[in-house]
Amino acid sequence: MVDVRAKAATHRVAVAGGTIRMQRETFDLIAGGTAKKGDVIGVARVAAIQGAKRTPDLIPLCHPIALTRVAVDFELDAALPGVHCRVTAETVGATGVEMEALTAVQVGLLTIYDMCKAADRGMVIEGVRLLEKRGGKSGEWLAPVVR
Repeated sequence: MVDVRAKAATHRVAVAGGTIRMQRETFDLIAGGTAKKGDVIGVARVAAIQGAKRTPDLIPLCHPIALTRVAVDFELDAALPGVHCRVTAETVGATGVEMEALTAVQVGLLTIYDMCKAADRGMVIEGVRLLEKRGGKSGEWLAPVVR
């Protein structure tokens, strides 16, 4: 692990996002709340938060971080059809929360896959990436717009 003792404890924020594409019928199950396993978005939200909290258990050289906030937003996109996930992770500490935000997005989207795989094994998780980070020595970073 990288030694972060000399780094100042600052407010650090990371925002990550990603998408899961699916068949129209699968989207309708999620949107209508009729998936066999229950409230897909609600369970995926809790899973994403748990994923952020468990990041150092999954990524070998990640520092354990005291998260001060994890916000998970899902947007159902009928035109895709699919679901977009956006996670904001925050801490006050000596290292950033990019990995926590990215892990949370993946775990949230994987939970949607798990809860709907009986209806659609062909779902595709894509575009998972860091969207922005703030705080620390390097300051603010915004991802370039992807079209």
